[in-house]
Amino acid sequence: MPVDQIIAENVPNISGVVFRHFCGESDYAAIAKIITGSSKADGLEREVKAEDISVAFSTHLTNCDPYKDIIFAEVAGEIVGYARGWWVEETPSMRLYEHNGFILPAWRRKGIGFALLCWLVKRLKEIAETHPSEYEKYLHTTVSQAEEGAITLLERSGYQPVRHFYQMIRPNLDDILDSPLPSGLEVRPVTKKHYQAIWKQVIEASQGEWGYSKPTKDSYQAWLEHPHFQPNLWQIAWDPIKNEVVGTVLTFIDHEENKQFGRNRGYTEGVGVLQKWRRKGVASALISLSLKAQKDAGMHESALVADTDSDRDVIRLFEKCGFQVASKETIYRKPL
Repeated sequence: MPVDQIIAENVPNISGVVFRHFCGESDYAAIAKIITGSSKADGLEREVKAEDISVAFSTHLTNCDPYKDIIFAEVAGEIVGYARGWWVEETPSMRLYEHNGFILPAWRRKGIGFALLCWLVKRLKEIAETHPSEYEKYLHTTVSQAEEGAITLLERSGYQPVRHFYQMIRPNLDDILDSPLPSGLEVRPVTKKHYQAIWKQVIEASQGEWGYSKPTKDSYQAWLEHPHFQPNLWQIAWDPIKNEVVGTVLTFIDHEENKQFGRNRGYTEGVGVLQKWRRKGVASALISLSLKAQKDAGMHESALVADTDSDRDVIRLFEKCGFQVASKETIYRKPL
């Protein structure tokens, strides 16, 4: 047996099917093909190239050894399925053992997905057993409402939905509300000297949100280096008396994505307001300014992701600002 081959459980009765480990750069193109083909079959906007996988694997893999934590399914030498696992520390007392998987549409509903999931769960359990027992430990994955086969597989395997998120789209940038900031606040152009204050507000405003985790010593630098770090588009509200950031919209434009899909879309993300300034119109005012900035940058539409279970009534806020629900994603978990 080749050294990279895997003896999997629950192998489907398909002639020529084998499972194997990751072999290195030679697999990048196959991973990109599977992710793109699977996403298109589900009506999802995701187009991945081998170069994208190369960058992701060389710079962004965290708590994942691709040679141990990835599994491929092949049929007669063709790679038809791929799955990967990793873990994150969600809170000081909880670890999540995350996974995703993709199968080319012609090979779905034949048992390949179940075999991939079984192997990956077993692998993640092995990793979890090396971690301190006092942690809460959960298998964790996110799926779109369009991924009906994956949803069925997860629910039959004992996973439960724990949180839902909407992707919301504003299909045009016309008729933007003129929402003034509360009296006494001002918006300032962002300069480098503001980064630390803005970062502090982002962390403070995020506390209490679902899934919040305390930043590490590397978090600030990672934020500065993120490809969507575009402070020239940000809208930041200040209390000039206290010289304090009270609200943010961290607007960005994904130019590569726009090129891929032939559109001009901006993102109204990073919406956050300090507790004492909520429900005073700060968010509405900053969102309006963000939409105007996107329009001035040549965008024709805007998008964001909203937590449907938030206690801050964010869906109504975004609808008031012209956004409409386009799709839903669900987080599924299962105790380990």
